[in-house]
Amino acid sequence: MSNAPRVTNIVLHRASHALEVSFDSGETFRLPCEYLRVHSPSAEVQGHGPGQRVLQLNKQHVNISAIEPMGNYGVLLRFDDGHDTGIFSWSTLYDLGIHQVEYQQQYLAALEQAGHARGS
Repeated sequence: MSNAPRVTNIVLHRASHALEVSFDSGETFRLPCEYLRVHSPSAEVQGHGPGQRVLQLNKQHVNISAIEPMGNYGVLLRFDDGHDTGIFSWSTLYDLGIHQVEYQQQYLAALEQAGHARGS
């Protein structure tokens, strides 16, 4: 996905726990911090190989405490639950934006299948 649009603006909405990401394609996505946290590209979340993904629980109140630029290709998001190892490339952020509804439904289904209530 090397031809993904590039990020032109990122705004953290701390009160509503959301990250607004705008791309040079004209698209803007409002991504909840919980959504970003449970889909972090880090090995801690994704695992170290196919089928190794680790289901993240009780992240509905997580927020982003810092956003650090990583070269010209992405950002490191530091979450207030201590998670700070996921580097979100522009293509990853774009993919999460484009597939937000689908990925969120998959996450909620995985929680339910694992017997975990999401809570409020």
